Amino acid sequence: TGSGGFLWGIAGGTTIGLPPIYHHATEEVKRRVIPGCLRGEKVCCLCITEPTAGSDVANLKATAKLDGDHYVLNGEKKWITNGIYADYFTVAVRTGSPGSAHKGLSMLLIERDSSPGITTSKMDCMGVWPSGTTYIEFDNVKVPKKNVVGKVGDGFKQIMYNFNHERWMLAAQASRLARTCVEESLRYARKRMTFGKHLIEHQVIQHKIGEMARQCEGLQAWLENVTFQMNTMSKEEQNRKLGGHIALLKLSSSRVAEFCASNAMQVLGGAGYTRSGKGTKVERIYREVKAYAIPGGSEEIMLNLAAGQFGFVTRRAPDPRDKVIKHLKEELKRVQSKM
Repeated sequence: TGSGGFLWGIAGGTTIGLPPIYHHATEEVKRRVIPGCLRGEKVCCLCITEPTAGSDVANLKATAKLDGDHYVLNGEKKWITNGIYADYFTVAVRTGSPGSAHKGLSMLLIERDSSPGITTSKMDCMGVWPSGTTYIEFDNVKVPKKNVVGKVGDGFKQIMYNFNHERWMLAAQASRLARTCVEESLRYARKRMTFGKHLIEHQVIQHKIGEMARQCEGLQAWLENVTFQMNTMSKEEQNRKLGGHIALLKLSSSRVAEFCASNAMQVLGGAGYTRSGKGTKVERIYREVKAYAIPGGSEEIMLNLAAGQFGFVTRRAPDPRDKVIKHLKEELKRVQSKM
């Protein structure tokens, strides 16, 4: 289709919102949620990003406070794929103290039909229009304790592991969209006549399409290599070894897609600038490339993550004085508490 919006509208939210349920929820929750989603009768979405925290997951502010046999959820989520369509919300929340950073995060399953206090508003975005990008408000939403996904306090780990799958999915989509740009460029260049010959006969156009194809082939080979490893490694080994590689794959895929969309736009000229006719797919992909460069971890975050996992970043060696300073601070607090 040459449409990221179509892909995301069909299953974008469920593809990333359901895996935490599949891997970590109780058997009762799995039986209740998974079948309807896989049949396409229900929609699930993943709620991590907030107005003030996206890639910086440890600084999420939405809170869930335990009150008897349920949690009370308050907070906001933003840029949530399929949120306006969703029946289920897999939500990252802070169940620990505000200063607990990533250690205080948990995942909860919210069910729209039985959870008053949820407000969803569609956001108008640059691309992927059918995806239902959503701003969500949770106002004193009661969540049964049985809807905790996995263990309380394990949310950060679950989010990080889920990112590998999400980024692989985005890389596969971006790779296909980049290839679509090559196909559309070839189709147009073989028919369009300029200066008495077909556009494809001009060497400068041949170079553009050749460079696009070169990058697509390299990306496809890398994608298939990582996919093979994901299908042969255990889940634990994947999480331990592939995070940095998948991050770089996701980064490369968005840059190749952006390069191909830009060059396809130049090949098609005015036709590529028009939201109809021969340039429909190229114009749409050009608007949607940033939906692959930013969501799921921005390009900048992907580089930082890979550098850290591959050991490119040198960390400061422990300073013996740190322990002394820490001890003095604790002693000061102890003395102040007695005053």
